[in-house]
Amino acid sequence: MGVETFLFSYETLPFSTSSYPDTIHVNPLEISFLQTSINFTQYDYIIVTSKQAVKALSYYDKEDYQELQGVCISKATAKSFEDIGAKVLEIGGGYGDDLSQIISSYPKETKWLYLRAKVVASNFAEFSRANGYSIDEAIVYESKCSQSIQSVKIPPKATLIFTSPSSVKCFLKYHELKADKQVVVIGKTTAKALPSGIKTLIAQEPSIKSCLESIDH
Repeated sequence: MGVETFLFSYETLPFSTSSYPDTIHVNPLEISFLQTSINFTQYDYIIVTSKQAVKALSYYDKEDYQELQGVCISKATAKSFEDIGAKVLEIGGGYGDDLSQIISSYPKETKWLYLRAKVVASNFAEFSRANGYSIDEAIVYESKCSQSIQSVKIPPKATLIFTSPSSVKCFLKYHELKADKQVVVIGKTTAKALPSGIKTLIAQEPSIKSCLESIDH
């Protein structure tokens, strides 16, 4: 791995500099949580697609939601959900299409609550509703591009790792992404956010570790 590897993700990464000494983390987003009014008693299950959605639950009375099991988009999100004392119903493979398949395996009378960002990349909820499933959406957080991503200096030989479409969008707002850069993305949805002509490596699994393992040495 080169000494100039930049990771653009929502969170401070769950590893230390001693584990990945050649990795530099840049947080592209500043998150604001919105305490939208929610009556949790109306729902059978929660859908969470990010750690931010899990964090948003801390703004609500735990007794109101802790008995609701959650469908989590990935193992990392499921771990965050369990860490707050909530119960995981099922775990997807990291993509919205996975969630549509999970939802379709339950009766159409099931009432789902999707905790989401103001802007989302997947339309799985709309797709599921069009097929007769009951899903309400609650916008519990929003994001804007951070000062960190605006001011970061990208060396010529840096490898760039993007872990969300939003991280790509914020990077492109302030920087040019040239075709000679080595770019690794966490999944296909993030890859679609990149400009055409950019050679991209897609991680085998939707995780930071898999992104790092994908880098050409």
